[in-house]
Amino acid sequence: MEEDYIKLIFGLKLKQIRTEKNLSLFGLSKLSGLSKSYLNEIENGKKYPKPDKIATLSDKLEVPYDQMVSLKLDKNLAPIGELLQSKILKEIPLELFGIKESNLIDIVSNAPAKVNSFISTIIEIAKHYNFSRESFFLASVRSFQEANNNYFDDLEQQVLKFSKAYQVNLNRKLTANDLEEILIEEYGYSINYNEISKHEALGNLRSVFVPNTKTLLLANEIDEAQRTFIYAKEIAYNYLEIEDRLHTFPWIKFNRFDQVLNNFYASYFAGAMVIPKDELTTQLESIFEKETFDKSQFLSMIGRFNASPESFYQRLTNILPKSFNFKNLFFLRISHKANSDKYYLNKELHLSHQHSPRANETNEHYCRRWVSLKVLKDISLSNSSHEFDIQISNYPSHDTKYLVFSCATKDPFRKDQFRSISIGLLINKQLERRLKFLGDEGIKNREVGVTCERCAIADCAVRQAPAIVLEKVERNKKIELIVEELNAKFQNPLD
Repeated sequence: MEEDYIKLIFGLKLKQIRTEKNLSLFGLSKLSGLSKSYLNEIENGKKYPKPDKIATLSDKLEVPYDQMVSLKLDKNLAPIGELLQSKILKEIPLELFGIKESNLIDIVSNAPAKVNSFISTIIEIAKHYNFSRESFFLASVRSFQEANNNYFDDLEQQVLKFSKAYQVNLNRKLTANDLEEILIEEYGYSINYNEISKHEALGNLRSVFVPNTKTLLLANEIDEAQRTFIYAKEIAYNYLEIEDRLHTFPWIKFNRFDQVLNNFYASYFAGAMVIPKDELTTQLESIFEKETFDKSQFLSMIGRFNASPESFYQRLTNILPKSFNFKNLFFLRISHKANSDKYYLNKELHLSHQHSPRANETNEHYCRRWVSLKVLKDISLSNSSHEFDIQISNYPSHDTKYLVFSCATKDPFRKDQFRSISIGLLINKQLERRLKFLGDEGIKNREVGVTCERCAIADCAVRQAPAIVLEKVERNKKIELIVEELNAKFQNPLD
């Protein structure tokens, strides 16, 4: 975008100077002797004038030549320049979102003041919420997932091609040994199980890949399902010929947007290999056809695949929209420490639109009626390694209902830490037609809110804070009503 950037900056400056001098394009054309259409192309960043024409504009507009050609923007346009020159903009493949660079330039050049105001607002929001570069990249990938209903058929087909080429039977439970053999024999990997445990600072890492020697370091604590997923992800990097990749799991930092996107591609490939689409679809159809919810069959279905509950629930977000047309759903991961009243929503996905619940950045208290929090409480008080529950959550303030599946597990890498994984399906006509067990009286129905501060449920036994946000809204409504009445009363002072 370097050449386009220079054209655009000159055009923005010319337009700003012309506007400040109250000149129309027609007026500037008369003043400078340059055609109106030519000046319009300059201002829209499509053409850059030759030095003699810049000299003419400089003379007629009474602006120094050096100031005209400088890439430095005035304060009120500086954020646009920062955005166009930023590494973030250059690193994000705009074509993923259907945006051409030329379109972006047209938008900026046609409404610079409005775009500048928007950018400044985004920057302030980012500062307020401590929105890091990594967060921006992750949010971009999440938007990419949501725009595609989190289903990528090209990756699904690549998994099928791989399984055929390497004779991997997807009709049976995949094991880590199956994949380890391929990594060693086909891709020349060495596997090391001891090194990570020697370094206390690496306690939260599951794996580290050393590219020069193709050595994969694995943590001792990982279980069979985690090892299988890590191996599947490494195969994805190699089979899909991805070189710009992350070398740790979980990630430490991202240097470029492509690394974030490639990390997603590799994870999707791994999930599709460990939990094949056809097998999962068949299992779900069997459960959905029953008049009552079969909890044991649902848990047994999870156990049919060599995957963690989190991987299984994430795979549901791929399959449910594609195979069952359930395109209104959310995915949540919430973490919790034993004996703490804090809950952290640290991963989420929303398909079709922004559902409740969602991440809360204002230190409010998540509703304790969520089944996601209930299973966390259950597992913190038990010796179980896996807690599961299902609930119909009714949000009266939003006039929506969700069928929510939720499970909780212990965090193997953090003492007294737990996490819950949930998937919520919007209850609509489509869901009611496909899920025969929705009328099951054994499924608990609960009225819920998003946070206590915004919840209107009266006499809630588990409320953690007063509904101060709602109270403020009601106060403002009351004030507005009184002001309207006063306006009506004193509109005709002679009456």
